[in-house]
Order: sequence, then structure tokens, then C-alpha cells
Amino acid sequence: MTTLTGKTTEILDKAKSLFGKQVQAIIRQEHKAVELIQNVGKKLAKLADHPKVKLITTPISIFVRMIKAHVTGGHKIAVSTLGMIVLALVYFLSPIDLVPDFLGFFGFADDISVVLAVYAKVKDEVERFLEWERTQI
Repeated sequence: MTTLTGKTTEILDKAKSLFGKQVQAIIRQEHKAVELIQNVGKKLAKLADHPKVKLITTPISIFVRMIKAHVTGGHKIAVSTLGMIVLALVYFLSPIDLVPDFLGFFGFADDISVVLAVYAKVKDEVERFLEWERTQI
């Protein structure tokens, strides 16, 4: 029987094998990170009423803010965390998924799984970021 942790690791490993090179390119080039953020915003706006996408809206918006803060130098995050966050966003954007998005709920199930798995994996750093963000107001 596969454990939840084992399944999460398996999903992330598959996502890394599909998009690892693209993630590395985005991490190294600030303009690509900015472009990624813009494209995520466009896709979220287009899918705003989709009930399954609403499950990952909060984690994705946090990830976007974390990348913006990192790129501007306001709040640096670990490269490993940045890589995981970029992976989640690239996977969310990509039409090439483990399960295609046009299959309705099942198509978004893998996107949801990847985003939530990354969120769980980087939760400590997310909490530090949110605390930092509260002090910036």
C-alpha cells in the first residue's frame, strides 16, 4: 500500500522529470520568472470560476508573492524552495501534464496534487514568508 508521503514524492518526481530543465532556466533568469508570474495570473483569471482551481488559488497566490519578493530582493528564499515553487507553477501552466486539463476534474487533479504537494513540502518557508510579509504592511 502506497503512503501519502510516498505518493506525494512520486508525483513530484514525475513533475521534476517533465519540467526540471525548464525550472532551472526560470530560476537563473529573472525575466523568465517575471514571465511565469504573468502567465500564472492570466491562467488564474481565465479559470477563476472553475471550482477545482479555487482549491489551489491561495497556495498559488502565495507562491507568486514569494517569487516576486525573492526577485526584488525583499525576501530571499532558499534556491531549493524557489525551485519547488517554480515547478508547481510551471506544472500548473503546462498543457503537458500527467493528466490533461481538458479532462475536467481529473485533468486538474494532478495540477492540484502537485501544487498542494509543493505547498506541504515548503510549508515552513511559506510560514516564514507570510510572517515577513505581515511586517511589511
